[in-house]
Amino acid sequence: MVEENLLSKISSPRDIKNMSLDELEKLCEQIRKKIIETVSKNGGHLASNLGAVELTVAMHKVFDCPEDQIVWDVGHQCYTHKILTGRLNQLDTIRKENGISGFTRRDESIYDPFSSGHSSTSISAAFGLLNAKNIKGEHGKVVAVIGDGALSGGLAYEGINNAGSFKKNFIVILNDNKMSISKNVGSMARYLSAIRTRRLYLKTKSAVDKILNSVPVLGTATRKVILKSTSTLKDLVYNGTVFENLGFMYYGPIDGHDLKALIKVLQVAKEKDRPVLVHVNTVKGKGYSFAEKKPNIFHGISGFDIKTGDYGVSAGDFSSIFGNELSKIARNDKRICAITAAMQLGTGLSYFAKNFKDRFFDVGIAEGHAVTFAGGLAAGGMIPVFAVYSTFLQRSYDQIIHDAALQKLKVILAIDRAGIVGEDGETHQGVFDVSFLNAIPNVTVFSPSFFDEVGVMLKQCIYNTDGVSAIRYPRGTQLYMPEGFKPSCKTFDIYGDYKNCDNLIVTYGRLFSYACRAKEKLEARGIKVCILKLNRIKPIDEKATLFATSFENIFFFEEGMLSGGVGERFNYSLGCANYKGNFDLTAIDNEFVVQATVKDTLHKLNLDADGMEKIIIQRVDNCGDQKEAGYTAV
Repeated sequence: MVEENLLSKISSPRDIKNMSLDELEKLCEQIRKKIIETVSKNGGHLASNLGAVELTVAMHKVFDCPEDQIVWDVGHQCYTHKILTGRLNQLDTIRKENGISGFTRRDESIYDPFSSGHSSTSISAAFGLLNAKNIKGEHGKVVAVIGDGALSGGLAYEGINNAGSFKKNFIVILNDNKMSISKNVGSMARYLSAIRTRRLYLKTKSAVDKILNSVPVLGTATRKVILKSTSTLKDLVYNGTVFENLGFMYYGPIDGHDLKALIKVLQVAKEKDRPVLVHVNTVKGKGYSFAEKKPNIFHGISGFDIKTGDYGVSAGDFSSIFGNELSKIARNDKRICAITAAMQLGTGLSYFAKNFKDRFFDVGIAEGHAVTFAGGLAAGGMIPVFAVYSTFLQRSYDQIIHDAALQKLKVILAIDRAGIVGEDGETHQGVFDVSFLNAIPNVTVFSPSFFDEVGVMLKQCIYNTDGVSAIRYPRGTQLYMPEGFKPSCKTFDIYGDYKNCDNLIVTYGRLFSYACRAKEKLEARGIKVCILKLNRIKPIDEKATLFATSFENIFFFEEGMLSGGVGERFNYSLGCANYKGNFDLTAIDNEFVVQATVKDTLHKLNLDADGMEKIIIQRVDNCGDQKEAGYTAV
């Protein structure tokens, strides 16, 4: 017998309202299959989405979206939500250029009331949406769905603190799967673990009720005394929860894969006239054995074989090279400490964590705390290295200024995923760190292009640089290195014959590889080019500026924002040196970079070899008419 295709019947959440429990359970199976098929091809967040299938179906069964609004924390577990809200036929485009986002997006659907991509924002955003409804006299509930990993972020508690005194219904659903990306750490993780094991409370309360009710007269009187407050027995047996102490009515923990139980508790939560927190236990990777066994690997994955679970193994990347180099240094220097914000695996620190346990600190999803904590370590005589994705470093800007740079503390920032990251799109592109670090005094920034430079520059940060220093590197492996080029790891390198050459390319990081390819293509056309590779991008070595002034045409290519970037600073330095030639800057100007592959994105931005070649040919052909600085702002 062929199973009915329930997915084909879903065009909006209304289509599941009249489905039976049996039909909803079959729908969950079909949704899981669709998600696995899609992510195996497109890449994306698999384990988190598989764990939230029943929860999402239950929410759309109980709540009436879009009048009711669901705010997803991070948004990376919203694939089922997208399927149920009319985007099934677009799911094959997820994370692709011009396709739907792998996160929630306000401009994508009326069912996405708030865009997301970073952690711990849902409670604050949802509470704001609810208050907006109240001010305008609109009906509807607002639900914040937050993971237990996100509860390690301080913003979540700011939202809880504010919402706990609310006098009307506000619902927070805690999706507890014991993980963020790495295994959760900290006191909240231990506290939630304790709650999970206290199911005795529910059984004890039910048993006591039955016993007391079965005893005539004395039983009723005794029960009234004990239950004069609905929380008295709970306090006696369970001691309450921190959420109740903060003003929330607490329900849980509930089996997050039991549709019947989920629907029932959400219906109850919906009718309360006060803030409610529903604690749901789920299994990350549920329904796909490989993801259940390795939820950290299948959290965010580039693609895989469904039958075997084979996701391929990289021959080497900057993250692992960094982790290895830091471990080598730490063996001989007991002051070295490593910090991660719930990204041990992603930042290449697994080996360090295993071998230097007393000097490894996973602070949870708390980047601001990580920097201030690093400042404290540094003030105490240690040398802390905070490994963090560029996009998440943004969350600690004030702490970098106030708690590290201002005090001239030796804090090292290992900035992973610097530059374009691809399919995760606007919220994850690592294109802002250079601009905001450029504005901060007492900060030095290095940018390696190749693996061999990572260890040398890391040592420069640790031993030869005062104050805050950063080493930033891209996602993935190293690119093309031309024969005959050997990185010096000095403040800058020169590649090519600069004698009798009018054209200079200036760049840094992985764009050097593209510049080398462009050089070869241009010289095949008879256009001679030299390349200035900046290794230390803040501060720029005055000798590098002086070297550049001898060229008639300077072309600066930057995989970052034009405003406040290295290119702008280099142009300023040229002006101070009375440079009279032509300066052309290609960078990203005043816009967010949308999702697409790294290759396609760099091509669009004219930051690959073809783009560099095109721009240089155009400028060289028109150089007679161009005597002022030019900008290619993409």
